[in-house]
Amino acid sequence: MTRSDLVIALSERFGQLNQRDAELAVKAILDTIAKALEEGHRVEIRGFGSFSVNYRPARLGRNPRSGESVQIPEKRVPHFKPGKALREQVDRPT
Repeated sequence: MTRSDLVIALSERFGQLNQRDAELAVKAILDTIAKALEEGHRVEIRGFGSFSVNYRPARLGRNPRSGESVQIPEKRVPHFKPGKALREQVDRPT
């Protein structure tokens, strides 16, 4: 499902929302989650899961083509951990 598919599904499910309003709502939610993660906060959506930021320290890697050692800088990466309800819903046999 893409972002535009989500907007369409939201506007179809809630008749009072036109596509433009649904798009603004989706954008606001995603921007708020991204901003919170950027600031180092954890975002938890009960029944769905939690978003957090993991720290990866600098390390020495290897270029697979040349075999040359390469310094990989430290970085922060987003991480999603699904909640119990979501895991159970996905794992249900069809």
